[in-house]
Amino acid sequence: MKNKVFAILWFVLLAGAIPLSSQTARQSRAADLDLSASPMRPLIETFSLDRGSLLRYYTVDLDPARASRMKRFLTDWRERLNGIDFDAMPQDGKVDYVVFRNYLDHELKKLDFDAKALAETATYTPFAGTILTLEESRKKTSPLKPQEAAAKLTLLAAEIENSRKAVEQQLRTAVGGQVKIVGTRAAANVAVLRNILRSWFSFYENYDPLFTWWASESYQSVETALQGYTAFLRERVAGLRPVTEVAAPAPAGPRGQGGGGQGGGRGQGGGRAAAATAGARAGSTDDIVGNPIGQEALMSELAFEMVPYTPEELIAIANKEFAWCEMEMKRASREMGLGDEWKKALEKVKTMYVEPGKQPELIRELAREAEKFLDDHNLVTVPTIAHETWRMEMMSPDRQLVNPFFTGGETISVSYPVSSMTYEQKMMSMRGNNIPFSRATVFHELIPGHELQGYMAARHRPYRSAVGGTPFVTEGWALYWELLLYDMKFQKTPEDRVGALFWRMHRCARIIFSLNFHLGKMTPNECIDFLVDRVGHERENAVGEVRRSFGGGYGPLYQAAYLLGGMQLYSLRKELVGTGKMTDRQFHDAVLRENRIPIEMLRADLTNQKLTRDYQTTWKFYGGNPGK
Repeated sequence: MKNKVFAILWFVLLAGAIPLSSQTARQSRAADLDLSASPMRPLIETFSLDRGSLLRYYTVDLDPARASRMKRFLTDWRERLNGIDFDAMPQDGKVDYVVFRNYLDHELKKLDFDAKALAETATYTPFAGTILTLEESRKKTSPLKPQEAAAKLTLLAAEIENSRKAVEQQLRTAVGGQVKIVGTRAAANVAVLRNILRSWFSFYENYDPLFTWWASESYQSVETALQGYTAFLRERVAGLRPVTEVAAPAPAGPRGQGGGGQGGGRGQGGGRAAAATAGARAGSTDDIVGNPIGQEALMSELAFEMVPYTPEELIAIANKEFAWCEMEMKRASREMGLGDEWKKALEKVKTMYVEPGKQPELIRELAREAEKFLDDHNLVTVPTIAHETWRMEMMSPDRQLVNPFFTGGETISVSYPVSSMTYEQKMMSMRGNNIPFSRATVFHELIPGHELQGYMAARHRPYRSAVGGTPFVTEGWALYWELLLYDMKFQKTPEDRVGALFWRMHRCARIIFSLNFHLGKMTPNECIDFLVDRVGHERENAVGEVRRSFGGGYGPLYQAAYLLGGMQLYSLRKELVGTGKMTDRQFHDAVLRENRIPIEMLRADLTNQKLTRDYQTTWKFYGGNPGK
C-alpha cells in the first residue's frame, strides 16, 4: 500500500512540474487520476475475470448447463461476501460491497426468471438437448464416433419434423398475442441451435475424413429441417414476414461489459441495431413483437436499480412530468405567436432543418457551442483528450430503421437522409433531426454527456461497471444535462425551448409506454400511436423508436432510465450544490469519478451515508417537477 501511495504522489508531483497554460488544464490533468483504493476492488476484478471465463465457455443462454454453472458460481461468491468484515471497511468499500451484493442477488433471481421463460418455449424445441449434448462433447474434446454421430443426426432430423407437426396441431386451437410472443422467442432459439450445430459440424468436417464420409448427408438434412422450422415458427406461429436468413443473436455478455466504456450502451448501436432489424422494413411494424416481462420481474429489476417505486408510481411521475412539459410548450408557443396550440409550434420547429450534406457541420457547431457554455459557467472538468478525440460517422439506412436520431459516445453517429430513401422517408428524417431538436441533444451524446462519461468511466473505478453498469447513470447522466441546461437557459429562443421540451416529453413517454408494455397494458402499435399523437413524432421515427425499445438489445428498464436517472441526479445536485456543500464543478467531477453504480449508492458515497451489510433502498428522490 505504501508503494502505491508513493507512486501516486510521485505522479502528482511530476504532473505539477509540467508547465500548464491555465487553471482548466491543471483541473483536466487532475481529473485523469484514479485515486480509489477500495478493498473490494480486487475481489470484484477477480469475480469479473472468472465470470468472463465461464461465459466464454458456456455461451448459450438456453443451455441448462450454463444456468446450473452460473447459479453455483454466483452462490459461491454470495457466500464469500458473508465472510467479509463489512464494518471495518472504508466508505467506498462499503458502497462496493452493497453494489456487489445487490448484483449477485439480482443475477440469482434473474436465473429463475430466465428458467421460466425458457420453459415457455421448451415444447417448441424438444430436440434441443441432442444438439447441446453434441456441442458439449466437442468442447470437452470427447472422442467422436463418426457412425454414431451420423445416426444421431438422422434421428435429429426426424425429431425436428415431429416438432413441427406437433406445433401445427397446437395452432388449430391456440389464440391470443402470447402465441406470437412465445413463437418469436422459439424461432430465435431454433436459430441459435442451428448455429450451434453448424459450428459443431464445421469443427469436424474434412479434418476428420471418416466423419465427413458418414455424417455429411445426415447433417444437411438437419440443416434443411432447422432452416425450414425456423421459418415456420416465424411466419406461421409468430406471423412475421419471410426473411432470407435468420441470424442467431450473439451470445449475451455480462451486464455492463459492452461498448468499451463509451456510454455503456449508446455507442453499441451497431450490434443492437443488427438484432433489432431482423425482418424490419420501412413502413411496417410486423416485426415488432417484444417480450413483456410482467409485474414481478419489473419489481425485481427496480430493486436491482435501487429505485423504491412501483411501475405504477413511476408511470404517475411520468404523467406529471408530461403535464409540466405541455405547460412549458404552451408558454413557448405563445412566444412564437401561435397561442396555446403547441403542436403547431412543434410543426414549425420541424421545418428548421439544414439541407442535405450540412448536418455534420451543424453537429460540430452545436457540440462546440455546448462545450463553451460549460467552460463559461465552470460546470465540469473536460480533459483535453476527451475534448480532442470525439469523432463523427454517418448512420447507415438500415440502422436508421432502429435509430431514427443520432447516437453517441466517443463517436457520434449522425442520422440523416440518404439518396436511397423515399421522399417521405427523407422528409421525416430531416424534420426529426432539425436544428432545435439537435441543439437539445448533441451535448447529450458528446460533452458533457456520453463522450465525457465514457472517457472518465474508463479511467475511474472501472471495476464498478462489472457489477453496476446501470442505465440510470449511463443515460441518466446525459439526460440530467438536458434538465440542467434548460434551467440555465442554454436554449435562448422559444424555438430552441420547443426542441428541448420535445425530448423531455419523449423521455416521459418512454417511461409510460415501456412500463405499460411490460405490464401487458400496451401493444407495440399502441406505443407507436402514443408517440405520434401525444409527443408529436414523425410516424416512421416513432416506429424506429419502438422497434429499438423492444428489439431485444435493451433491458426492460432501459428506456425508463433516461428521465428517472436524470431526475435522481437532479435531486442529488439540489441536495449537495443547492445547499452549498459543493460547487457545480465539484459535484459533476465527483459523480463522474464514481463510475456507473446505482445512483442511491453514488449518493451514499458522496454524502458519507451510514450503510449496513444488508442495506435496502429507501431514497424517494422525486419531489416535484425538475423544471421548478
